[in-house]
Amino acid sequence: MSDEIVIQTRALGKVYRDFWGRQKVRALKPLDLEIRRGEVFGLLGPNGSGKTTTIKLILGLLFPTEGEALVFGKRATEVSKNERIGYLPEESYLYRFLNAEETLDFYAKLFDMPAEVRRERVDSLIKQVGLDKARKRQLQEYSKGMTRRIGLAQALINNPELILLDEPTSGLDPIGTREMKDMIIRLKEEGKTVVMCSHLLADVQDVCDRIAILHQGELKELGRVDTLLKVADVTQIQARNLTVNCQNEIREVISRHQGELMQMDNPSTTLEELFLSIVRDSEARPGRRAQVEQSTKAPV
Repeated sequence: MSDEIVIQTRALGKVYRDFWGRQKVRALKPLDLEIRRGEVFGLLGPNGSGKTTTIKLILGLLFPTEGEALVFGKRATEVSKNERIGYLPEESYLYRFLNAEETLDFYAKLFDMPAEVRRERVDSLIKQVGLDKARKRQLQEYSKGMTRRIGLAQALINNPELILLDEPTSGLDPIGTREMKDMIIRLKEEGKTVVMCSHLLADVQDVCDRIAILHQGELKELGRVDTLLKVADVTQIQARNLTVNCQNEIREVISRHQGELMQMDNPSTTLEELFLSIVRDSEARPGRRAQVEQSTKAPV
């Protein structure tokens, strides 16, 4: 992550009004943010917290009621900046009667790509999002998860520097969710800046460097994920192959120093990791019961 600021908002706010100009909903209260090149930034909050409104203000799809948003140093309302941006909306509005190749080729033409470059880019993206076997099927036959995948490919067609993702894992099964998160991490490794909004806490925790938590249109928290999640007054120790006598000695040491032993047990994995390991084992050894490796580490 560099010090270059890609997105900056200054007291950015949005009020939706009714037909007579009266305030109907204050969707976003004055928001100050700086998002730097090469980071994965998460906008986190419950439905109706202002996440999508913020994304649309950054894209210039909405005009702010107050303040301003700058993208690549330009006002968000300047259309020229969009050539460097990829956007995956919460609902992908694509042409149902086109297949994956035709869809991506259509969007590639909007960026005046030469035919040979288009073919290479389309083929690469279809493989990248895992739709190689469904590239000739019409989009109306796609599941919601497949539609999210082709939507991501469409957002990446112009090889953008900045990618905005609105609920990127919506409709995906656990395998698809993991693959989507892996793709986001790869985009970061390529030097891209990714802004994603979600109400799924695990997705944000797994991939984001920093997060902003919004609630009722107001910024409630901002910082690095690892810093915000750290519990300062609890120390965790992981060890392997401890004897019972050794564990008893550890308990005595903690007690002697007026510490409180909160837990000494075997660690647990996440349900996501368990599910993925079972699926991988099933694919490697079809017809047999999955064998999941159990960890022997014991945290203190």
